[in-house]
Amino acid sequence: MAKCVSPDAISTILANPSPESSSDVPEIVVQVIDLKATGASGNRFMFTANDGKMKLRGILPTNMSSEVMSGNIQNLGLIRILDYTLNDIPNKPEKYLIVTKCEVVSPPLEMEVKSEVKSEETGIVLKPKQENGIKSEVKSEVPGIFLKPKQEMVAKSAAQIVHEQRQNMAPAARMSMTRRVFPLVSLNPYQGSWTIKVRVTSKGIMRTYKNARGEGCVFNVELTDEDGTQIQATMFNEAAKKFYDRFQLGKVYFISKGTLKLANKQFKTVKNDYEMTLNENSEVEEASNEETFVPETTFNFVPIDSLGPYVNGMELVDVIGVVQNVSSTMSIRRKSNNDTIPKRDITIADETKKTVVVSLWNDLATSVGQELLVIADKSPIVAIKSLKVGEFQGVSLSTLSRSVVLINPDLPEAKKLRSWYDSEGKESSMASVGSGMSPSSKSGSRSMYSDRVSLSHILKNPSLGEEKPVFFSIRGYISFIKPDQAMWYRACKTCNKKVTEALGSGYWCEACQKNDEECNLRYIMAVKVSDASGEAFISVFNEEAEKIVGCSADELDKLKSEEGEENPYQLKLKQATWNSHLFRVSVAQSEYNNEKKQRITVRAVAPVDFAAESRFLLEEITKMRASK
Repeated sequence: MAKCVSPDAISTILANPSPESSSDVPEIVVQVIDLKATGASGNRFMFTANDGKMKLRGILPTNMSSEVMSGNIQNLGLIRILDYTLNDIPNKPEKYLIVTKCEVVSPPLEMEVKSEVKSEETGIVLKPKQENGIKSEVKSEVPGIFLKPKQEMVAKSAAQIVHEQRQNMAPAARMSMTRRVFPLVSLNPYQGSWTIKVRVTSKGIMRTYKNARGEGCVFNVELTDEDGTQIQATMFNEAAKKFYDRFQLGKVYFISKGTLKLANKQFKTVKNDYEMTLNENSEVEEASNEETFVPETTFNFVPIDSLGPYVNGMELVDVIGVVQNVSSTMSIRRKSNNDTIPKRDITIADETKKTVVVSLWNDLATSVGQELLVIADKSPIVAIKSLKVGEFQGVSLSTLSRSVVLINPDLPEAKKLRSWYDSEGKESSMASVGSGMSPSSKSGSRSMYSDRVSLSHILKNPSLGEEKPVFFSIRGYISFIKPDQAMWYRACKTCNKKVTEALGSGYWCEACQKNDEECNLRYIMAVKVSDASGEAFISVFNEEAEKIVGCSADELDKLKSEEGEENPYQLKLKQATWNSHLFRVSVAQSEYNNEKKQRITVRAVAPVDFAAESRFLLEEITKMRASK
């Protein structure tokens, strides 16, 4: 009986990435190519699934390892996929096929299946492998199938290949092949033992903390495997002291005996649903002779003119630019502990013809910053990973402890930028990305009349803000303010962070590490906003809440304690309702008890300017007429 691969098998898998059960999986027969052991332990094998038109990287189930080692599954053989799941690879457009159940269909074919023209047959028919080698190109009788022979090809099982690889390797390399290495994309919190091979692409500084349970220290690293998948690993106290000196930026390590949990999306710095924790019992071993197999630091660059939506957000950004100016080193005194730290500002530009100031702090200011100062006249290119976006001068960038700065990196984006700058950029007129931005437009770099939508547009699109916050403008009324909600918090008078009651008297600020006899109250409240299309509860913070309520949180707290026939507190809240406002809002996804919810937050609020509003409405009417 002739054996065949299923036509459009890969397209079928991509169209149904996660079947509910194996009974829902149609006939899927693919050819196995590029079969290899991930760690050469013989327990897990990676391969590429081929249907003649498309290819997809995948992992075979561990229960099929005996079939691979015995030679039943070989390169160019056929397997039938009975159950599977499809995983995303962060920062890459490709998917990863995780095969959970399969069976052998055919021994190795003569050659790799190729398809240049769409086949009209129901399948791609191929004969099992013959004993004689193929010496010339062969064309299949089936229309559209082109088979390219491999010269002098000898069938070898994975066990033979692994054995030959081990014999040709140095002792240290042979030892590294005895472990079972998992790709990061396959890890989850419910797995047992695993080992990963990763490069340290970012290393934070050792930080100390103090809370109700005592004092401690913590640091984290960002790890990248050979597929480019990243994950953040955090170490506390004894584990932090044990591994801080062992982890060196840029080196490759085998890591095992760690734990995973769902990442806190508010604080995560890499695109991964999970984060890793290493304790003092975790194992970290440097992987010698493995550096070439794991990529260097990966970037996800944001153009300078697109930084506006990230202002004062939690998401960190990567940028690349040509250095235009480098300042001298400055000494800045911290408010929290009066320590002085070095700072240096550099100005960079990119192809958008916009510039932005990047503040380098601590060691980056004195080491990388000094190097840039020396070669500033040559307009070097810098690629910087993990920057915080602030609103100083409209838009500004600051490095963190985990930031990485590369000078004149060997990247395609750097070569493209250098070519643009040398040909036209250095003669172009540059403008600061923050110039001309009013306070009401910094959040999202838009005015109150840009991206105007109704509330229903936001509520009917629950996927808005999944990747990063999106910004809109709305006009609506405050229809309800719940009087018995927690409307404010006690804040430090120095840094505005939350304080707790200190032992004895006063208030303790964790951020400033000091006691204060007094504190401020700052709004953090939810209000119901309504327009002609619907209504929604929206989060409002201090400055915007003061404009809505008409007084500070301290003043409203005093009204709450007053007595009278008419409750002055509730009267004040009632006076704040049914007033029309213009809102600039952000829409993001928050997660609570593993359930995703849409979170709408006011970033700016302003009273309605009826003259400007009338002009806006007239423009909208003109657009509607023109579209008819």
